[in-house]
Amino acid sequence: MNTRQTTPTRPPLPVIRFPAIRAVLSGVMLCCFALGSPLCADDYDPMAVSEGFKAKTVLRTIYDSDRDREIPIKLYLPESDASAPVVLFSHGLGGDREGNPYLGNHWAARGYVAVFLQHAGSDSGIWKDQPIRNRMAAMQEAASGKNLFSRIGDVRAVLDHLERINKDASDTLAGKLDLDRVGMSGHSFGAVTTQSVAGQSAGRFRSRATDTRIKAALMMSPSSPRIGNAKTAFSNVAIAWLLMTGTHDSAPIGGQTVESRLAVFPNLPEGDKYELVLDKAEHSAFSDRSLPSDQLPRNPNHHVAILSISTAFWDAYLNESKEALAWLQSDSVKAILEPRDRWQTK
Repeated sequence: MNTRQTTPTRPPLPVIRFPAIRAVLSGVMLCCFALGSPLCADDYDPMAVSEGFKAKTVLRTIYDSDRDREIPIKLYLPESDASAPVVLFSHGLGGDREGNPYLGNHWAARGYVAVFLQHAGSDSGIWKDQPIRNRMAAMQEAASGKNLFSRIGDVRAVLDHLERINKDASDTLAGKLDLDRVGMSGHSFGAVTTQSVAGQSAGRFRSRATDTRIKAALMMSPSSPRIGNAKTAFSNVAIAWLLMTGTHDSAPIGGQTVESRLAVFPNLPEGDKYELVLDKAEHSAFSDRSLPSDQLPRNPNHHVAILSISTAFWDAYLNESKEALAWLQSDSVKAILEPRDRWQTK
């Protein structure tokens, strides 16, 4: 397998700021101190970042010679040059590595190397050059089992590549990747990809797509299996899973409904499993922009919740932070949510 590196053609995207977040969390901490809660004694704040931090970004294209396939990636780098945990992100159908910069910037600001993958065949290339009238058909065709298998192979190839360059003294990223602490994440088709490499069984194939290098997984808009029993599909999940969805999280492609997304959590085994359901959140709530099919206004607090909880999840399961784990498993989470949002753990 060979590697090709490209030079960024545009400047790094700016860090997305949420001025109200720190005020909200500061208020939560003050309330905790007033109530004498031991869970807040360490003043854990999942939104705390260095003032003025802007993530350095690197664009590369990995060549997987075994499959004659290119995999573009975008890396968001933390401030420190020390070895850092790695979080991979897989985009949804029709997306690319440039999507969801609000996640990449914040995770990097928190000390993670965030690696955003682009999956040829189910990326933005399938619709950008199509007449508007043909775009939906192109998207539907791309939502295939063949492309899912390609995506699974992309995750493995990217991790293999990161392992090699981490040992290559001539590479600028050498020694900066802690690949004993890897998280996997994705939205929509990217969530299906994440589920596949993080323990979900697939009929007679069982869990053979699972990559044991992954220590924790975050799924935004998760999916129940199209074929087979959900209990069987998720019974072998052995790592921490965090699910995020919304009360209006349906999509015109893929056949998933709000109900099918909510069916994932009850069928996961006990231990280190979490679910966030955002009130009035549509499918696009987890991305940077609305979709033409959206019916509801976007709620800025949705991104507050997504960033806060995802960060605490990575801190707890990749950095083994006891404070983050305590925060996740306490009522402190609910303090950043709106009254009709739902949060549960098991």
